[in-house]
Amino acid sequence: MAGTTVADGGLVEQAFSVAAERLGVEPGSAGHAEKLDYVRATMGESKISVFRHLFGDEDLARRANAAFEEAYGELVDGGRIAPLPGARETIERLRAEGRTVVLTTGFARVTQDAILAALGWQDLVPLTLCPADAGGRGRPHPDMVLAAFLRTGAVGDVRRIVVAGDTSYDMLSGVRSGAGIVAGVLTGAHDRDQLARHGATHVLGSVAELPDLIARAEA
Repeated sequence: MAGTTVADGGLVEQAFSVAAERLGVEPGSAGHAEKLDYVRATMGESKISVFRHLFGDEDLARRANAAFEEAYGELVDGGRIAPLPGARETIERLRAEGRTVVLTTGFARVTQDAILAALGWQDLVPLTLCPADAGGRGRPHPDMVLAAFLRTGAVGDVRRIVVAGDTSYDMLSGVRSGAGIVAGVLTGAHDRDQLARHGATHVLGSVAELPDLIARAEA
């Protein structure tokens, strides 16, 4: 969602800084910079997994994750997010063409629901997934993609799945799921080279180009 269909203006980094400071990581310190670099590199991954790596302790990771979710939720409630241009229209077009759209995120369910509510997207798609909905493993594992495939029953072959995302981890999860199209978009965290190196079959300027890409592939 964030970076692909939703513009959050760097809120992930802001919320991370709040969470890290609560655990004693001083802003501006070398430790803070190192951890922030890891957060940037792993955009798209389940946030609790990121904190487990950063702090190496389950209790600390859970405390950091709770602080992150709280801070991010406050920023969302403050009106700090918006749909990326053409995102809602793209989803509506895909659904009008008879396609099934599922929105996935590395955030926890409470944060995903806050984003959907802030945008008025609660009824935009038939299914939304966070890592906990797919057994707990987020990207780069293929679990959320495969959960969408199984739960919707929309297609009978994983090669008819299309995965779109803005991070290298989105690309890896798409490749590992067997999706026929793994489309990177340049509206978020990672650039064309990063997306291509991690398996993108196509790189698009934005998700608004996705319906035409699918139509060409089918033709």
